[in-house]
Amino acid sequence: MKILKALKALLKAKPDILLPIEPSDMNYLVAGLGNIGDEYASTRHNMGFMVLDAWAQASNAVFKTERYGDIAIISFKGRKIYLLKPSTYMNLSGKAVRYWLGKLNLPIGNLLVICDDLNLPFGTIRMRKSGSDGGHNGLKDIEACLGTSQWSRIRIGIGSDFAPGNQVDYVIGDLGEEEKAAVPGICEKVIAGVKDFTTIGPDRTMNNLNVRPKKADNDV
Repeated sequence: MKILKALKALLKAKPDILLPIEPSDMNYLVAGLGNIGDEYASTRHNMGFMVLDAWAQASNAVFKTERYGDIAIISFKGRKIYLLKPSTYMNLSGKAVRYWLGKLNLPIGNLLVICDDLNLPFGTIRMRKSGSDGGHNGLKDIEACLGTSQWSRIRIGIGSDFAPGNQVDYVIGDLGEEEKAAVPGICEKVIAGVKDFTTIGPDRTMNNLNVRPKKADNDV
């Protein structure tokens, strides 16, 4: 009887990782980091969400609420790109990323994470194939859940114009008017970078994306 009860319980249990689809090098997971809820929609910490929302809107793709996040699918040059907005909140982003990598049966090389970064001037875009979390709690949780930092990420600078001790209020504060005006152009550049990532690979994408802004003629 105990064995029978255990089998019934096992059948009813919902596994954290569902049966994977067939693996394919033409499938990619792009996770944009942010916090769910209208109160966070226009905050600096939600730059990852903003990029995915802009791409989905431009591609007429619709996000559907699934386990651990909202998912939209983009088809591009024979690739299937899964856009993930985790619903686990920023500090637990790794749970959603790990789940969807497993569900889609993707190698970690087909993962790209998009997030904000305090250590870069506003609007600066940097891509790396690996690296430290840089104090970003979302990246930190992904690294902890995956057990490695060897995955690609695109960081979008949000600057650090805040007084000592006000970091949290700054990152979850709303973008200023000038910053909001710059967001569409930032999203366009990042989306182009993601497309390159899926077609020409991370190395060439970094060469294209990691370009320092040109100095004005009156700069010394």
